[in-house]
Amino acid sequence: MSPKFRVAAVNYLNAKPLLWGLERQPVAAQIEWHNNYPARVADDLREGRADIALMPVAAMKTIPDSYVVGQYGIAAHGNVVSVALFSNVPMDQIQTVYLDYQSRTSVRLAELLLRNYWKQDVELLPAPEDYISRISGTTAGVIIGDRALAQLSRFTHIYDLSRAWQAWQGVPFVFAAWIATRPLPEAFVQAFDEAQEQGLRDLEQVIAENPFPPYSLHTYYTENIVYRIGPDERIGMERFLALL
Repeated sequence: MSPKFRVAAVNYLNAKPLLWGLERQPVAAQIEWHNNYPARVADDLREGRADIALMPVAAMKTIPDSYVVGQYGIAAHGNVVSVALFSNVPMDQIQTVYLDYQSRTSVRLAELLLRNYWKQDVELLPAPEDYISRISGTTAGVIIGDRALAQLSRFTHIYDLSRAWQAWQGVPFVFAAWIATRPLPEAFVQAFDEAQEQGLRDLEQVIAENPFPPYSLHTYYTENIVYRIGPDERIGMERFLALL
C-alpha cells in the first residue's frame, strides 16, 4: 500500500484547478486532505499536522527548513483581482486599513506597498470577522479570495495588490506555493505535479462545477492567475521574502 501524505490546502476558487487534478488522478490515493484558510494552512505545516501545504509564501519566514515543492502555485503577472485594497475614497484620503486575517502574505504585501509604493502613513488594524461591513469613509480594507471577487461592484476604489507589486518591482508576485519541510519521494512529487497539470487542462470542467456569477472564472483562471512557478516567479518570491 502506498504511503499517505497529509496535504493542507485552501478551498478558495483560485486553488480549484490545482485541487481538481489532485482529487481525480491516481495520486489521490496517497493524499489525506486538510482544508482551511491560508493562514491556518501554514499553521498545519509548522505544527506538524501536514506534510505539504499550499500556503502563503510569507509564512516560509516562520517555518524552519521550508522549501518550495514542484512547479505549481498561485501567482500573478498583473491584476489578480482577488487580492486588493478596497476603499470608497482615493488612496491619499485613506486613514485606516483593516488587514484580512485569512492571509499572511496579502497582509505583508499590503504593508510593504502602503509604506514603500503608495507612501501612505495609515493606521493598520487586525480585521474582525465582520470587517468588510466596516469599510466606509476613510477606512479601507484588504480583502482576499472569493470574498474579494464578490466585492468588486461595491467599492469605488479597488487597488489590486499584485498589479501594484508589478509596477513597483517589475517581477511577478507569488501568493501561495506548495511548501514542505522535509524531503518527499520524487515519484510522489512528479505524480503531484502531473495531476495539477491535468487539472489545468480540465479548466472548463472546473468552471462548470463551480458557478460563480460575480466574476468570470474563465478570465480569472486564464488571465489573472498564473499557476506555473517558473524562474521569473521564483525571482519575485525571493525578492518579496527578502523585503519582509
